[in-house]
Order: sequence, then structure tokens, then C-alpha cells
Amino acid sequence: MAFSASLSSPLGFHTHHPNPPAFSPKAPPKLTTPTTTIRPTTTTTFAIPPLSSATAPTLDGTTLAVIGGSSVAALAAVLSLTDPERRRRIQAEEVGGDDKEVVREYFNNSGFQRWKKIYGETDDVNRVQKDIRLGHSKTVENAITMLTDDGSLRGVTVCDAGCGTGSLSIPLAKEGAIVTATDISAAMVAEAQKQAEEQLLAGKDDLSQAPVMPKFEVKDLESLDGKYHTVVCLDVLIHYPQSKADGMIAHLASLAENRLILSFAPKTFYYDILKRIGELFPGPSKATRAYLHSEADVERALQKVGWKINKRGLITTQFYFAKLVEAVPA
Repeated sequence: MAFSASLSSPLGFHTHHPNPPAFSPKAPPKLTTPTTTIRPTTTTTFAIPPLSSATAPTLDGTTLAVIGGSSVAALAAVLSLTDPERRRRIQAEEVGGDDKEVVREYFNNSGFQRWKKIYGETDDVNRVQKDIRLGHSKTVENAITMLTDDGSLRGVTVCDAGCGTGSLSIPLAKEGAIVTATDISAAMVAEAQKQAEEQLLAGKDDLSQAPVMPKFEVKDLESLDGKYHTVVCLDVLIHYPQSKADGMIAHLASLAENRLILSFAPKTFYYDILKRIGELFPGPSKATRAYLHSEADVERALQKVGWKINKRGLITTQFYFAKLVEAVPA
């Protein structure tokens, strides 16, 4: 799942290294690349294409008037009328479980149909969903660029934790990686398997020349095991409150031998207000909780288990914002 809000801001990708490696993701067609900013000392900022996510809230005239007036007190009063926790408790009761069961139920049913369409190539999407699709493709592109910075992926073991419909797993397989792809949703895993067979095996008479098929499994993050050169987890921490996210980050780091790549919705005052505004207008599609995480909290969680952030970036489009970080053993 991804998180959205109506906003637009610049983005940067930071590499903390005395001699930072070149990072120059390919700009997609018809996109305007943000201006590159060079910071002093050892931090270099790179321009990155944007990434995107879920449906933006529809605000009525009253709410827009409150925001337009820049009245913090009035906005706080409006937000106090919402009770997202009550709505979330009802969601959990309906599926007979906690956050995890709500997520599993959503992405096996209405959420699967929604995100399959967004991640696919159908024209049956609205403007916001099209922005989400573009943004998601930028997330994948940037993650792959991170992964290939140090050389070829041929033979490298990668765990794609929260693989969705295979939008990262399949390109990794094409690069020669040995991919284990997991998702909490059986529907997502089945679609990913189907897409992989169509893109990796179809039309190949000699299967020995085809890429190694990813190994797809239905698993939640807690159930993951094994050891991998690299673990990637994109847009999944949004389903975990910080109290549980710390444990998930530690668990993912325990599976990775060399690299851990994470994306998450950053928690700042501005983004938190936008999230609360969105909760005023939940709509039928907003069926799961969305948790924001501060970069400092994520970094502390990594440091506790002996990892450090090596690269970081803020990626935004009009309807989505996320942090993308690469961590390595300290």
C-alpha cells in the first residue's frame, strides 16, 4: 500500500560517503527532472524521478476554507471531529483480527482489484491512479538503480518482502538475481506468478536461456526466514505502527547479509496534518491504517541492530511522498 496527499515538493537523494558513487537514475520520458542541488562536505544530492501512491482525499469547501485561512486552531478543531481509531477498530472487528488481518483481507479482495489495476497497464484508471502508477514505477526504478550501483545482480540473492504483483521481482529476475518474493496476499502472489510467467517464460523455446523464475510465497513479514544478500521492502512499513515497525526492521535486517532497502511514508508535522485531513474523508477504498514513520526513528531502529543508512532520498509527486533508504552493516 502507498500513502497519498495532495502536495508537490522537490526531492533529493543523499549518499553519505567520503567518495560517493555516481547515482544517476534514468529519467523517464515526458518527465521534468528536478534541479540537482550540490550540498557542501560529503553529502551529494541527486535528482530522482518521483514516486506515487494512493487516492488523494477529496476536500469540501468548508475544509478548503479552513486550510486556506491558515487557521491552525480551526484546523485542529476540524480534525478533532474525526475518530479514525474507532473506524479502524470496526474494520478489525469485521475481519476478526488485528491490523495484519485487515491488510490481508483488503489485499485479497477489493484492495487486490484496485492495486492490480494501478500497477497494470489498463487505461481504466483516473488521473490520480495514473500518477500512482508513474510514481510506483519510479520507486522500482530507483530501487533497482541502488541495487546495481555496486555491479551486476547476476546470481545475487534478493528477498522482495511485500512483492505485490511482482513489479520489482520480475525486473530483478531479468537482471539475473535469484529472487524470493513474498506477500501477505495470496491474490497478489498469484498475480505476480502469472505476470512473471508471461514476461519471463512466454515465447522462449529454450527455457534454459530464460531468467530464473522468482520463488513466490504467501507470507507476512513476521514469517520470513532464510538469508539473502539483499532484502528489499517497499511501501510495507506503512501498515505497521512504530512500536511494531522497530521489530520488523530488526527482523528484515537479520535476513540480509549485505543490504537492506526500505521505503516508508515520512512522519513530519506537515505530512501528519495532511494524513489527518485525509482521514476526514476516508471513502470506501481506504480500508487499512496508514502509519507514518520519522526518518530518525527508522535510523535508530537500524542502529540498534548494527546497521547504518548509506543512501537516502525523499521522493514525491503530487499525490504521494516517501523516503527511500539503503542500509548496510555498520
